Amino acid sequence: MLKSGWLGAIALAALVQLAPSAPVQAQAWPQKPVTFIVPFPAGGGTDAFARPLAAQLEQQLGQRILIDNRGGAGGTVGASAASKAAGDGYTFFIGAAHHAIAPALYPKLDYNIQTDFIPIGIIAQPPQVVVVHPGKVEAKTLAELIEYGRKNPDKLNYGSAGNGTTHHLAGELFKLMSKANFTHVPYRGAGPLMQDLVAGQVDLAFDGLGSSAAQISGGKLKALAVAAPKRTAAFPDVPTAAEAGLPGYEVSTWYAMWAPKNTPPEVVEKMTAEVKKALATPMVSDAWKRNGSETPDLYGAAFGAFVNAEVARWGKVVADANVKPD
Repeated sequence: MLKSGWLGAIALAALVQLAPSAPVQAQAWPQKPVTFIVPFPAGGGTDAFARPLAAQLEQQLGQRILIDNRGGAGGTVGASAASKAAGDGYTFFIGAAHHAIAPALYPKLDYNIQTDFIPIGIIAQPPQVVVVHPGKVEAKTLAELIEYGRKNPDKLNYGSAGNGTTHHLAGELFKLMSKANFTHVPYRGAGPLMQDLVAGQVDLAFDGLGSSAAQISGGKLKALAVAAPKRTAAFPDVPTAAEAGLPGYEVSTWYAMWAPKNTPPEVVEKMTAEVKKALATPMVSDAWKRNGSETPDLYGAAFGAFVNAEVARWGKVVADANVKPD
């Protein structure tokens, strides 16, 4: 009896030790570095928002956040890689509005942005801005740019972050609405585009304000208009497109986070809470204000519904403009 009781006590102690292990492990996430796949090269709009957010999340989570830049094909190379990542809570995808455009432009994608990911939320939403190289483009106003583009079709070129990006579609929508014509030059991301635009290798761009704000402030680029219903506090002297002569031209880009499908719900919930907390910190919110960006309250299912609507919206623009991969 004594021996039996002794063995029973050991077994009971073992059970007590083992019982809480699963929830403790869940609560302890993350236990190693977390990777953010960013589907564009460093220096672009997506990267410009991913890195400050990652820096703040490192402080909150106590683990390193690794940025894995994988550019190519309008952001679809990185999205494809992210869709195939293990849903273990250690890989997340930082995508953009481009990924709601891609299904219409690339019908044979090997991933589905609506079903292969778990939507976490929008992290930033800056307006698009029409920027020109001041030494290459004589137009000082949006009206002058439109007039030149009508009288001299395709003499000026506009760069984009790649086929199917918001830069590309914003340019095609501008051409449709203004009847001005410019030649499209796709790049492998907003970073390489910005380098060539500042160097004068391309003439203009329909860029997200997040990646061009510093160049505008430094005088290397001239902003002719923001494609927004109101002026941005970051650049109050830059008129809206409507004020500058093209009413109805409104395009904003957005950047967001997803998790690969099968990521544990408790990890998704934890990351969502941490992202909300990070976006509210002075370090992040002040950086966003300098870039003219807002952060809409769109998380989880509401963000997923927003993505579905964006896929439908941009699909119509692609069809109406007859946009094809260059």
